Amino acid sequence: MKLAIVGATGLVGTELLKVLAERQFPLTELLPVASAKSVGQLVRFQGKDYPVVSMDDAIAARPDIAIFSAGGSVSKEHAPRFAAVGTTVVDNSSAWRMDPTKKLVVPEINANTLTAADKIIANPNCSTIQMVVALNDLHKAYGLQRIVVSTYQSVTGTGKKAVDQLMEERAGQTASNPAYPHPIDLNVLPHIDVFEENGYTKEEMKMVHETKKIMGDNSIRVTATCVRIPVMGGHSEAVNVQFHKEFAMAEVRTILRHTAGVELVDEPSQNLYPMPKDSHGHDAVLVGRLRRDETQECTLNMWVVADNLRKGAATNAVQIAEYLVANKLVG
Repeated sequence: MKLAIVGATGLVGTELLKVLAERQFPLTELLPVASAKSVGQLVRFQGKDYPVVSMDDAIAARPDIAIFSAGGSVSKEHAPRFAAVGTTVVDNSSAWRMDPTKKLVVPEINANTLTAADKIIANPNCSTIQMVVALNDLHKAYGLQRIVVSTYQSVTGTGKKAVDQLMEERAGQTASNPAYPHPIDLNVLPHIDVFEENGYTKEEMKMVHETKKIMGDNSIRVTATCVRIPVMGGHSEAVNVQFHKEFAMAEVRTILRHTAGVELVDEPSQNLYPMPKDSHGHDAVLVGRLRRDETQECTLNMWVVADNLRKGAATNAVQIAEYLVANKLVG
């Protein structure tokens, strides 16, 4: 099992290597790929150093799987080149997510749609992943009608440049190479990705469109406000969800306790509720603050937290790769 990691030196690439090691992914050869200036740089994996190779050399090696985490333009250019030599690509960028010919996969929900013919598989947006994992079994029970979601997203979702900006500002310095148009420390930015003509950001519209595609239901109405906050370790979401059917709170709790990938953390009397610092380094989607919306029928409020570099990116991609291997769809 020959595996390439494209973007191996970035935040998500580093997390991918960590998750692969933790989950004991059955690879026999690792090909770390990064920009031309990083070729030859050493990447450590399971106690061994691997030199970064060029894109062309990685493609020539014909890996079984290539996990991309290097941005949309890189994916658009090079994912088809890997696919052309028989490699199955799992792509973390937004490049292929809404392509009607590509699967958008969260393994707990729709991995069973994958076939050996799927050579480019899209990994959803981090904020979408944690929300749909939390809602999937509730959707099966009651039917999603409308979702109103507000996100509180970690700077790690932007990358190392944003982490550096936060830490420089926290140290009382002016950011030397800011990732955002405004300071992020002691501040909140209601601005993630670019603004579109309808006034929403691209991140907000990703949540709208990706939720429908993953759930396989275009009738679900979604509206989002995505916000960057000065936190590292995880994304948080306030989710208000209206169902087609009425529900009992006790049953909702039971369903969530048994939902794959979810951990229920909901004991307000003990001050127990999901927080990003508790999600850091973990794969579970934490759900809590469950309460009925008393202003509208069939409507639930919930608080959803996950490590955006893990389940929101690296772990989800590795889980897709695991499914491909287990079901003999690669190699």
